[in-house]
Amino acid sequence: MSNRKIYHIKLTADEREAFAEVAKGKRGKLNIAAWKVQRATAMLKCDESECGPAWSDQKIAEAVGATTRSIENWRKQAALRGPTSLLERKQREMPPTPAILDGQKEAQLTKLACSTPPDGRSRWTLQLLADKLVELEVVESISADTVGRVQKKRVEALA
Repeated sequence: MSNRKIYHIKLTADEREAFAEVAKGKRGKLNIAAWKVQRATAMLKCDESECGPAWSDQKIAEAVGATTRSIENWRKQAALRGPTSLLERKQREMPPTPAILDGQKEAQLTKLACSTPPDGRSRWTLQLLADKLVELEVVESISADTVGRVQKKRVEALA
């Protein structure tokens, strides 16, 4: 890998001040997340303006406890999207996947779990419940783990 930097960071006075504030780790009585402090500190060390130290990526990585790859990625993001973008969480591009079991289907699962188990069985297993839900066409497919999570959620809600 080349030591030549492709993306150069030159912070403005306002950006430098904002990063310095975050790098302190506290804003008033509120603590700032450690990942933000780490990135702010790294950006201050990356600064190639006349006020910045412009350390090497290796030296910055050692100072902030990150990898050189992370420093390179942060430098790239700062150059392409602006330095303050490093202090923001990435927005989800896709909506979360919908739940396999909605309220009505969960009720069917609970009813099934409370019913008499199949012949030759003393109780329902998670796998038997999952297979029966598919057989009854409640869902197209479901794993035993999902059935277990839903059942656990139900038990916790009752407690």
